[in-house]
Amino acid sequence: ERSSFSLDTMSRIIFYEDKNFGGRSYECSSDCADMHSYFSRCNSIRVESGCWVLYERPNYMGYQYVLTRGEYPDYQRWMGFNDSIRSCRTFTYTSGGPYRLRIYERSDFGGQMMEFTDDCESVHDRFRFRDIHSCNVMDGYWTFYEQPSYRGRQYFMRPGEYRRFSDWGANCAATGSFRRITDF
Repeated sequence: ERSSFSLDTMSRIIFYEDKNFGGRSYECSSDCADMHSYFSRCNSIRVESGCWVLYERPNYMGYQYVLTRGEYPDYQRWMGFNDSIRSCRTFTYTSGGPYRLRIYERSDFGGQMMEFTDDCESVHDRFRFRDIHSCNVMDGYWTFYEQPSYRGRQYFMRPGEYRRFSDWGANCAATGSFRRITDF
């Protein structure tokens, strides 16, 4: 018999081939580097518990999507560029824990620096620069977005040092917004 603690902390996500939770489905509770044999397309998702990073291609490559608990009846709801999900990772964090990151104007933590503990809807408005070339995530998990108002390509940021934008998987330094990952 499983303890209630392990049930409370277990992550669970269900992928559906069709919109509105229809068609073949696949349930997952841990990281999976290649899901192509379980379903051919993904048009809706239910996140029952935990936080997840989904990837467009196998081996945690391609577009990233950060999802928390909730229902996503079509891929536009998770800001998907298409119906391709080929790998996923789950992560846990302390809800309500501290959040702190530093962004830098130049790579290797050079140039102007600004520290944040809260969401930022427009990097340009708050930081004066449109580009973030390096970043130090001290506390919490964050999502970077290519465009302001939490739109465009997403990048999952866990605690650590990112000396250049390619360290978080970006092709360019353009960062329009970012926010804390919280589970409601």
